[in-house]
Amino acid sequence: MAGHSKWHNIQHRKGAQDAKRGKVFTKLIKEIVIAAKKGGGVLENNPSLRAIIDKSLAANMKRDTIENAVKRGSGDLEGDNYEEIRYEGYGLGGTAIMVDCLTDNKNRTVSDVRHAFSKHGGNLGTDGSVAYMFTKQGFISFASGDEDEIMEVALESGAEDIIVNDDGSIDVVTSPDSFFPVNDALIASNLTPDHSQITMEPASRIELNMEDAEKFIKLIDWLEDLDDTQEVYHNAEISDELMSEL
Repeated sequence: MAGHSKWHNIQHRKGAQDAKRGKVFTKLIKEIVIAAKKGGGVLENNPSLRAIIDKSLAANMKRDTIENAVKRGSGDLEGDNYEEIRYEGYGLGGTAIMVDCLTDNKNRTVSDVRHAFSKHGGNLGTDGSVAYMFTKQGFISFASGDEDEIMEVALESGAEDIIVNDDGSIDVVTSPDSFFPVNDALIASNLTPDHSQITMEPASRIELNMEDAEKFIKLIDWLEDLDDTQEVYHNAEISDELMSEL
C-alpha cells in the first residue's frame, strides 16, 4: 500500500535532536528512570524499559549512564521523583497535539506548555480533548529496501501492515505487543531498520499550507525543546515539498 512517508519527518526530527544531544540525554535518562520504576529493572520482563534503552544506545549514551538510571528507577540508587503527565491541545488549522512530559514540578511544566501553545497560535485543551484521535502503534522504518523480503518476514512475525511510500521508504506497522517480535525477526533476517519506535499514530491528518506549516513547526520545536517534554505527537500533514523549504 502506498502512503505519505514518515521517513522524511523522522529525519527532520532526528537532525533537530542531534543538535541538542545533551538535552536529549537528560530526557532519555528520565524515561529510563520511569520505565524501571513502573516495570522493574529486568529487561526481559519490561518491554518499555528495553525500548528506551535501545533508543538510548542508538543515541550513543554510555552503558554505565543507562545502568545508573535503571538503578535509580528500581530503587537501588537515590534520585529525583518524576511524574508522567500528558497535555493535549490544538495548533493552527485545528491540528491536534499531544505532549508527553516527565516532571518533578507540575506547575512549572503546565506553565511552560501553555506558554508554548499561546505563543505560536495554539490552545491548550482539556484531558481527552484530542487523545481519542490517536492509536498506539509500532513503526519500524526503512529508508529503502526489498519490499517483498521485508513484507514476508514482517507479516510472518506478526506485523499488521506494510506501507511502501512514494519516496521508496518502507514502514512496518505493528501493535505495541508485537513490536519487539517483529523488530527482532527483521534484524535476525539481516533487515536492519533505520528507525523503530512505538508511537501514537493519528487516525487522520490535516494538511497545512506553507504559512501555517512554518508556524506549526516552530510550535513543535518549542514544545520538544522544553526540559520536561519527552514526546510530542500531532496530526499535521506537511508535504515533502514544504518540509524541504522549512
